[in-house]
Amino acid sequence: MKIAATAFAAILVVLYPLVIYFGLNHFEPKFMAIILAAILVLRYFSRKKMRSNAESNTLIIVTFLGITLVVITVISNSVQGLKLYPTIVSFSFLVAFGYSLKNPPSAIERIARLSEPELPQEAIEYTRLVTQIWCVFFLLNGLFSLFTTFFSSIEFWTLYNGLISYLIMGCIFGGEFIYRKLFLVK
Repeated sequence: MKIAATAFAAILVVLYPLVIYFGLNHFEPKFMAIILAAILVLRYFSRKKMRSNAESNTLIIVTFLGITLVVITVISNSVQGLKLYPTIVSFSFLVAFGYSLKNPPSAIERIARLSEPELPQEAIEYTRLVTQIWCVFFLLNGLFSLFTTFFSSIEFWTLYNGLISYLIMGCIFGGEFIYRKLFLVK
C-alpha cells in the first residue's frame, strides 16, 4: 500500500502542470489549490520515513512552502501561487543538493552507495561533480520556472514545467549514464 501511495504521489507531482492547466479550464484557482494540498499531504505521508535528514528536511520544506502557496491561492484566487510550486520544488532540491556538498556525503554519492556501498575516492569525487552539475540545473530550472510563472502564458508555463524541464533532466541522466559507462567503467 505504501509503495502504491508513493508511486501515485510521484505521478501526481510529475503531472502537476498538466493537472493545473486542464483544471483551470473548469475551476477557479482556489479550487485547484485543493488539488495541490492533496498532492502535498499524500506526498508527505507516503515519504515520511526518509533515508536521510537532508531528504526529510527537503520534504518538510517543500510541504510547508506548498501549503503556504495553497493558502495564498485560496485567499487571492490567483493562479500565480499554483504556478510557483515547480519553482519551489526546484529551489528546494538546489538547497538539499547544495547542503550535501557542504556536508558530505553528496546527494549523488548517497544514491550511488545504495547499489555500491564501498566507493573508491575517484568515484566519490565524480559523484561530487555530478551533484554540482545537478545544482546548476536546479538553479537554472528554478529561475526559468520562476520566469514562466510571472512572464509567460499558462500554456508555455505548462509546456516548460510539464515537459521541457523533464526532457532536460532526462538528458542529464542519460548523458551522465552514457559518460559513466563509456569512460568510467573499469
